[in-house]
Amino acid sequence: MLSNLWYCEGGCHHIHVHGIVTGGALAPDGARWIAPKHRDFLFPVKGLGTVLRGKYLVGLHRAYTQGALRLAGATASLASPPAFARFLAQLRQHPWVVYAKPPFASAQQVVSYLGRSTHRVAISNHRLVAMHEGQVAFRWRDYRHGNRVKIMTLSAGEFIRRFLLHTLPSGWVRIRHYGLLGNRCRARTLPAARRALSQPPPVPLAPVSAPELMRRLTGIDIERCPHGHQGRLAVIATLYPLWPLEDVPRTTGPPS
Repeated sequence: MLSNLWYCEGGCHHIHVHGIVTGGALAPDGARWIAPKHRDFLFPVKGLGTVLRGKYLVGLHRAYTQGALRLAGATASLASPPAFARFLAQLRQHPWVVYAKPPFASAQQVVSYLGRSTHRVAISNHRLVAMHEGQVAFRWRDYRHGNRVKIMTLSAGEFIRRFLLHTLPSGWVRIRHYGLLGNRCRARTLPAARRALSQPPPVPLAPVSAPELMRRLTGIDIERCPHGHQGRLAVIATLYPLWPLEDVPRTTGPPS
């Protein structure tokens, strides 16, 4: 499972990908589980650095030869083929560092942590402190100085700019599933993986309503009046689109 997340640190792009990878693989015959040689980890850390460097630089070179890179400003000097080749050669000379550590808790805790990252918005309402004369004040946590909570004030325009850095471009999705978790094959591969690992099938979850699911996942009661916080909202009408749904243009890619 991969999640594409766009974060903002100091007002700059901080684009990265979180991934959850199975600790092994289902054999091609679908009857065996291939476990890693070392039970404590899937890949050796030093090997990961070498592979990451090779894969990244191959992709970077491919993007350059296909004209997919825009080299301007501080990178304009790399536009010529000889200069770009020297740049890649310099990158190959240095070891690339991959930081790895054991999970801080159980697998369930890791999945829950990633789920909170993928399903939350850029900033929650409780962190907003005030808006006055075009200035927005909000709370943030300074991890470099004892995890202290501080107040930052930005102009409304800058605040919106940073907020929109979390918006994915058209055609992108937050989560993609691959391998045995792929949507096209998981009905077959997940039961096979459980059999190979001698694991029982999961207990079916009881169906829940949308309001109950929202309370469970976010703690927000969407049926409570947002103004008085006492009364309960009730559906009085359902508004349907004025055009057929098939005429609505697609803004995301096809499912994996």
